Amino acid sequence: MKLHVYKYQGAGNDFVILDNRTGKYDLTPRQVNRLCDRRFGVGADGLMTLCSSDVADFEMHYYNADGPEGTMCGNGGRCLVAFAALMGLKRFEFQACDGPHSAQLLSQQGDCSIVRLKMIDAAPPVRYPDGWLLETGSTHFVQWVKGLADFPVDQEGKRLRWDKRFPRGANVNFVEPAPDHLAVRTYERGVEAETWACGTGATASALASYLHGEKCFTRMVENGAERIKFVVRALGGELAVDFVVAPDGSFHDVWLTGPATRVFETDIELC
Repeated sequence: MKLHVYKYQGAGNDFVILDNRTGKYDLTPRQVNRLCDRRFGVGADGLMTLCSSDVADFEMHYYNADGPEGTMCGNGGRCLVAFAALMGLKRFEFQACDGPHSAQLLSQQGDCSIVRLKMIDAAPPVRYPDGWLLETGSTHFVQWVKGLADFPVDQEGKRLRWDKRFPRGANVNFVEPAPDHLAVRTYERGVEAETWACGTGATASALASYLHGEKCFTRMVENGAERIKFVVRALGGELAVDFVVAPDGSFHDVWLTGPATRVFETDIELC
């Protein structure tokens, strides 16, 4: 089977994308895994399909690199919006596995776009002695560490990803605050390794860091409501997360902003 595929990346978080609005592709987990393989396929942290929708401008289907359909991917959502614009779409209200999302194409220059994506509202975190657990479209455990640059992310991430407290598994984020940003490294389930960025992880890290008492954020007022904004630096680039905090510690009107870049497109024969 010959496929026309596109590769995008958002802050180093990379994806294979297919235009499946006609429904012609029905990939098996093995085929998804093959396409995402960095030696035998295109190579990516995950795969997405742009699908038609009866209730929105389009629908997002996201698949983990190991094959099965996954939970929400923030950077993936931003890249899919940039891809939808390439396909000629002008509006970006879409459905994903965690519900409806909206997005804004803030700028576009050649293959490089800046996309702002509205995430789901988030309940107050569950606090553990060694970190906090949040749902931001995917399940994330956030832990604050010192010496993040030399921290054993793969070793500790793998251990916590399968922790018995998280029966369905969790992505794991290690956070080190700086004066003007949060440095974040993420171990992602489905990839089973550290990725260069994670959108839902950056979001979880920012929300948890605010309640944790970290001060490296800015305040702004929009439509009469105070908003909190964190800059998040991942291995592959910089993201921004802004949100409104409710009195009960929940989070509303949460937005993730960052780059979405088309790397290439090609035809590939899938055996």
